[in-house]
Amino acid sequence: MPYVHRTAQGEIDSLHRQPLPGATEFLSNDHPQVRRFVGHEDAPASFAELDAAFVRVAEDLIDSLLMKNVIAITDLPAQAQAKLFARKNFRDKLSGKALQLFPDSLFSEVIDDTGFGPL
Repeated sequence: MPYVHRTAQGEIDSLHRQPLPGATEFLSNDHPQVRRFVGHEDAPASFAELDAAFVRVAEDLIDSLLMKNVIAITDLPAQAQAKLFARKNFRDKLSGKALQLFPDSLFSEVIDDTGFGPL
């Protein structure tokens, strides 16, 4: 199951166990259109997807607080700074639009971040 019958607009209007005239297309039970027709909504986003979206919100919030001088980057714990810098560097490579926390300096080569541990 099910063989589907469609309207002229291509929407499913009935499901059948056997092929019938006008209903010869077979779709699996878990096909999104079949699930939607029988009233099953798509599964909500996984917790990991929700976490990833929330991380982006938190990062944007931190950016806003930094830009408004509500907090300084040095107010954050060292581990948080390291993770934030790692995400900023990654986003910079992807988009080139991330907030630059510190202006470029000639000292970037002498800053040792190995003490921050794994990111």
